[in-house]
Amino acid sequence: MTPRDGSDAPDNRWSDLDRPPLGAAALRRALVRGEGLWSSVEVVPRTGSTNTDLVALAASGAAREGAVLVAEEQSAARGRLDRRWSAPPRSGLFFSLLVTPGEHEVPVERWGWLPLLTGVAVATALSAAAGVDTALKWPNDLLVTVDGEERKAGGILAEGAAGGGVVIGVGLNVSLRADELPVPQAGSLALAGARVVDREPVLRAVLRSFERWYVEWCAAEGDPGLSRLQETYAAGCATLGRSVRAILPGEREVVGEAVAVDGDGRLVLAPPGAERVAVAAGDIVHLRPA
Repeated sequence: MTPRDGSDAPDNRWSDLDRPPLGAAALRRALVRGEGLWSSVEVVPRTGSTNTDLVALAASGAAREGAVLVAEEQSAARGRLDRRWSAPPRSGLFFSLLVTPGEHEVPVERWGWLPLLTGVAVATALSAAAGVDTALKWPNDLLVTVDGEERKAGGILAEGAAGGGVVIGVGLNVSLRADELPVPQAGSLALAGARVVDREPVLRAVLRSFERWYVEWCAAEGDPGLSRLQETYAAGCATLGRSVRAILPGEREVVGEAVAVDGDGRLVLAPPGAERVAVAAGDIVHLRPA
């Protein structure tokens, strides 16, 4: 797997000694095991989007379940609603992974839980490996607290791939400094007081956490109750219990209290004086603190 972006820039892997490059060989030794989920781990210096590259690799048959593609820098990273964002080289973790839940008899109607599962896995790993409490904003944002304020430190994007696969991309600001923030509302593990900002152990912890949650979820055939995914997500979800504005497809808006995440992974809102609404997709704006 060697995605390229056409750049002819010289190799500057050690240009910032505070941000050493990831070691692909060490990551493979730690993660790729015959009986485990991870089948390959590749690290590229720069690419447009790891999600785009891994979707293409899956379509060509060059990637199978458990493939992980990491970029030290992304020039065309995408979030939900095709939003673009960028970060300095080696300032974060920018990676995608390929899973094929259908091979484990998980019904397709439960695949919508995969971004939420990824959020739980990342939050669990960051608490253990970096000492940072990470809250989850439905459906795919990772929040940290910086100077008493809630800020977005990362996001998750899932896309369909060939052969019944799903590619899940994760972007996480690790060592981003205050003067490097793209917007004032952004944050990073470093700004949140992380005890570890070495990306290699953080990435290992995140991937091992994802593997545990994914294996348990598949063993339960994607049932969010039996796998304890639903209750764990709800416990760490900063959206629940708050008044929110949901901006839905077609520019329709619903304002109400976020009261639950249902069995399909939808956010349930209780508008004042109206029936509850289950939101499957949309932009969520937190209107008041929890």
